[in-house]
Amino acid sequence: MRAYLTLKENRQFQRAYKRGKSFVSPGLVTYVIKNNSNNLQFGITTSKKIGKAVQRNRCRRIIRAAFFELYPDIKSGYDIVFVARAKTPYMKSTDIYSAMKNHLQQANVIVRT
Repeated sequence: MRAYLTLKENRQFQRAYKRGKSFVSPGLVTYVIKNNSNNLQFGITTSKKIGKAVQRNRCRRIIRAAFFELYPDIKSGYDIVFVARAKTPYMKSTDIYSAMKNHLQQANVIVRT
């Protein structure tokens, strides 16, 4: 399994928001932008609109679980930001998985289907 990196700095997220391609579904928003390295980097954001800490942590957990199922099929060299929406804490990880797979296929980032 190849290494992955997480986005940590605000400027990395802002670059994805401003210049990245976005894909929207009721439970998830995905931003994809090509980076200058050969690494796959991802970040997850949840705002206080989602709810209290327990719900925000649940959103991050189910998004992370869906991402790691798709991880072997994703091309390297991209920054990907996942943004939780208001419906995310009430969805199952399989629903998030299908939305995420659809977004990444539209972005042409998945190697295998």
